[in-house]
Amino acid sequence: MGSDLPADLTKHRQFLITDLDLSHRVNSESNFKFATNCQEHFEETKKPHDPSMNFAEFVLSRFVPEYVATRRPSGRSHFLAILKHVLPPEQVARAFSADSGEAKIKLRSIPDWPYMDALRLCEIKPDNIQRLVSTALRLGYSIQTVTHLRNVIRAVFTHATSTGFFTGTNPAALVTLPSMARKEAHRLTLTELKQVMQVMRYPERCIVLFALLTEINVAEVCGLQWKYVNLSNNSQKVDGETIPPRNIAIRNQSYRGKFGIVVECRKRFVPAPDLLCSILRDLKNRGKFAGPEDFVFASRTGTPIYPENIAARRLKSIGKALEMPWLSWFVFHRTRTNLRSQYGQHLHRELERVLPHHRSEARPPLGILNTRQSQTRIGN
Repeated sequence: MGSDLPADLTKHRQFLITDLDLSHRVNSESNFKFATNCQEHFEETKKPHDPSMNFAEFVLSRFVPEYVATRRPSGRSHFLAILKHVLPPEQVARAFSADSGEAKIKLRSIPDWPYMDALRLCEIKPDNIQRLVSTALRLGYSIQTVTHLRNVIRAVFTHATSTGFFTGTNPAALVTLPSMARKEAHRLTLTELKQVMQVMRYPERCIVLFALLTEINVAEVCGLQWKYVNLSNNSQKVDGETIPPRNIAIRNQSYRGKFGIVVECRKRFVPAPDLLCSILRDLKNRGKFAGPEDFVFASRTGTPIYPENIAARRLKSIGKALEMPWLSWFVFHRTRTNLRSQYGQHLHRELERVLPHHRSEARPPLGILNTRQSQTRIGN
């Protein structure tokens, strides 16, 4: 490739993947359509155990429906987003859309980008993959992103080997990448935590309290229904099982707008400490969306809230105002781990000392996320 790249190539960078949006490109319903339609699209050209099959044919007719479609939603979104930088994005979008005439193509093919679609599986060498990786690095992609590119291609060849379409050493395994300089894993001190919590409101304050007081992740918090919350001093029966007193049963999650059951190993009972019980009682008394099937954190229409939107609109604004641009949901989980190592069994006592706890009447209407309010300047 080298010097033959067009001078205005970098203007396309705004359409390319970044570290923050790899999993936002494709929704769950479209994942299913992608897997179904790409298989139909290449049905006529599919040749079992044919080493001469080109890379695009194998990916869209075998790898996606047989491997990607079996992944969890986050995994499918990741693979499909990365593939749009290994194959021409229009080609991927046509197979992904239920109707190729209505395909929503956010990315466009870039002239002279080293796509691998026309290369036969048996012809692809480490140099071909190295060229793609080097091009991405030269144009400003992070090492994390090009690592994803290399790893997805490696997964394709691993599947090709297991299905008899490729023999020999996996070419992606021979591709070298620069060493990765990982960013600092930020966490808050108790003083910083108090400062942040003072400017938070519903729902981010309550979600953060879950992160600090329990090991429930954000997806599980947003998928939590009232029937699985037992704030009483007695056991209660729900769906044929018994929830212990003052416990929360983790059974569902809401991940990127998709509500579903958590994997078996994540099903568990989580004790609710006194502070969290008090907050949950406040939420329960809001009068709206407080039925058994309702979500503890509900939007104005009663659906689960989107933590990604709250992080983008509120956490980033708060972080910028307090000179903590790295503020995120993960920061609070790391903060809990760090504080627990410091205070041990006294952690909840320390948190109760610094965390604000106001009655629900003192906050904006609970259960209703006001978009206009969420965009107001902190401190107003």
